[in-house]
Amino acid sequence: MFERFLTLWQSTALSAFTWGQAVMMLVGAGLLYLAIAKKFEPLLLLPIGFGAVLANIPLAGFTEPGGLLYLIYEVGIASGVFPLLIFMGVGAMTDFGPLLANPRTLLLGAAAQFGIFATLLGAIALNMIPGFDFTLADAAAIAIIGGADGPTAIFLASRLAPELLGAIAVAAYSYMALVPIIQPPIMRALTTAKERSIQMRQLREVSRREKILFPLAVLLLTLLVLPTATPLVGMFCLGNLMREAGVVERLSKTAQNELINIVTIFLGLGVGSKLSADQFLAVETLGILALGAVAFGLGTAAGVLMAKLLAKFSKEPLNPLIGAAGVSAVPMAARVVNKVGLEANPQNFLLMHAMGPNVAGVLGSAVAAGILLALVG
Repeated sequence: MFERFLTLWQSTALSAFTWGQAVMMLVGAGLLYLAIAKKFEPLLLLPIGFGAVLANIPLAGFTEPGGLLYLIYEVGIASGVFPLLIFMGVGAMTDFGPLLANPRTLLLGAAAQFGIFATLLGAIALNMIPGFDFTLADAAAIAIIGGADGPTAIFLASRLAPELLGAIAVAAYSYMALVPIIQPPIMRALTTAKERSIQMRQLREVSRREKILFPLAVLLLTLLVLPTATPLVGMFCLGNLMREAGVVERLSKTAQNELINIVTIFLGLGVGSKLSADQFLAVETLGILALGAVAFGLGTAAGVLMAKLLAKFSKEPLNPLIGAAGVSAVPMAARVVNKVGLEANPQNFLLMHAMGPNVAGVLGSAVAAGILLALVG
C-alpha cells in the first residue's frame, strides 16, 4: 500500500517541486498581475508571465526537447523569425511623416542610443564585482535594453546571449511599460520651465512620394553601410512600404493586426520559457535589471541634451522635451513628451513633433543592434 502511494506521489508535480520553481512561478504571477491589474505592456507581459508559469511546472515537459515551449522558442526566437515579423508589423504601423517633415529629429533618435553604448561599458565594469561574469557578448545583449525596443532586445539576446534572454526581455518590456514613470523626472531635471513651455511650429505636409521613397532609401543605405542591421531594418522597411504604397492594403492591415498579434502570443510564450529557475535566479539577473534602468535613463537624458544643443542653433523654436522621445518606445514616449509639455503650457501640443524622434529611435535601436552584432557577433 505504501509503495503504491509512493509511486503515485512520485508521479505528481508536487514531488518534484523545488523552491526555485516556486519562486519563478510567483514571478510569472507577478508579471500577470502587472499586465492585467496595472496594464503594463499587457500584450507581452501576459504571455510571458503565463509562459513562465508553464515553464516551471515539474514533469510537464514544456521546455524539454519536443515540448510546446521548446518548439516555440527554437522555431521562432532562436531562429530570429518572431522579432523580425514583429518589426515588419511595427513598420506597417509607423508613419514617417513627422520625421521627414523635420529631419533634424533623426539626430535625437541617434543621441538616445548613447545609453546603449554607455551601458555596454558598465556591464563589462560589473565584472569587477564578485559574482558577475559577463562576456562582451553578454554586455552587448544587456546594453540594448537602453533602446527601449523589446523585439530588438530579444533578437540580439537570442544571437549573443540566449541564456540571458528571459531576464533581458523582462527588463526591456518592464522599463518600456514604466516610461510614464521613469522619463518625466529626468526630463524636468534637465530642462527649465521656460524650455518646456516652448511651442513649436506646425509641421509641413509630407508627400506620398517622399513616404514611399524613404523606406527604400533607408534599406539601401543600411545595405551599403551596415549589412548586419539589414534583417531588422529590412523587415521594418518592408512593413512601412506596404503601408505607404497604398496598393496592398490587405497585406498592410494583416501585418498591423492579425500577424503581429499571433506572433506576439508565441513570442511571449517563447520568452517565458526562458524564465526557468536555473537561468533567472542568479546574481546576474539583478545586474541586468540595474543596468537596464541605467541604460534607459542615459538614453532619455542624451536625447534631451541633444535637443537642447539643437535648440541653440535652430532658427525655429525647438522644445528640448522632444529629445526624450528618441528612445523607441512607440508611441508611449511621444505621449509622455506631449503630457509634460502640456503641464508647462496648456497650448503646447508636442505629440506630432515627438513622433519624429520616436520613429527615428526605432531605426536607431536597429542600427545599434547591427553595430553590436558586427563588433561582437
